[in-house]
Amino acid sequence: MRKLILAQAFLVLWAAAFAASGVRLAAQQAAPATAPSPGAPAPSAAAAVHENISYGTANGETLLLDIFEPAGISDHPRAAVILIHGGGWTSFDKSTMRTLAQFLARSGFVAVPVDYRLFHDDKNCWPAPLDDVQRSVRWLRANAAKYNVAPEHIGAYGHSAGAQLAALLGMRDTRDNSDAALAEYSSKVQAVVDSSGPTEFASASEDSNQGKFFSAFFGATFSAHPEIWRDASPLSHVAKSNAPFLIIHGTHDEQVPIAQAEALYGKLKEAGADVKFLQLDSDHMFREPAIRRQLAIETQLFFTHYLVPAS
Repeated sequence: MRKLILAQAFLVLWAAAFAASGVRLAAQQAAPATAPSPGAPAPSAAAAVHENISYGTANGETLLLDIFEPAGISDHPRAAVILIHGGGWTSFDKSTMRTLAQFLARSGFVAVPVDYRLFHDDKNCWPAPLDDVQRSVRWLRANAAKYNVAPEHIGAYGHSAGAQLAALLGMRDTRDNSDAALAEYSSKVQAVVDSSGPTEFASASEDSNQGKFFSAFFGATFSAHPEIWRDASPLSHVAKSNAPFLIIHGTHDEQVPIAQAEALYGKLKEAGADVKFLQLDSDHMFREPAIRRQLAIETQLFFTHYLVPAS
């Protein structure tokens, strides 16, 4: 099984110029997702794409996800990957993960881009986004048979703000377990790719624009309620029991300092967790086609290693 997926991945390597979207963490606008480089073939679609499926409601908002299934018939459940978009917790949606979802589906995974509640006008403060992405994992497990997903072989990929959420999916289990229909399902994933993600928030000055944004997003200043800021920080949840991590970060990232990635890598190593750190000669958005290809294939190889049983 693993050999088949590896072969499929290299056949579709051109699809790796995917749209890695994200914004400055203090809710600043970033460049839009880019298309594959000129002259590259158009990405092949997955065998079946199910769009805008509701995985729940929260505060009157319908939460949506897409499912990209691999081509071909499989006599066994497939590994799946939850894809979480960036956008500073305030913007963008699951559509920015579409090209990566196609690539992963062509590589044999069930790829699942998800939406989550976005912070605006003091609504959907933390931990609303975490509750939503945790629910998406639990929903996928509850519906695993319908989409031929192996419920104990689910990973998470996130970029920028989405990477912070993906990281927490690999570190902690369900925060809000009040939904009886999903109570029996875990929200913890088995592998995480953290791409350009923030790992701690306490270093932001309360008087800076970034600090003011976080004070609004977390519903309190750090000095008033440091426990809320720490609860949102992946660095606060490091343990040997964490899922395996692939941390990917640009050495010229002007939005999330690479020191944040280095801190997470160091703490995971110290705890005895399984972690790999890939530093790329790029910025927050990984704009160069060659860098994006490298990022995508490293992501695919990592998920294959940790989610796909050897055959």
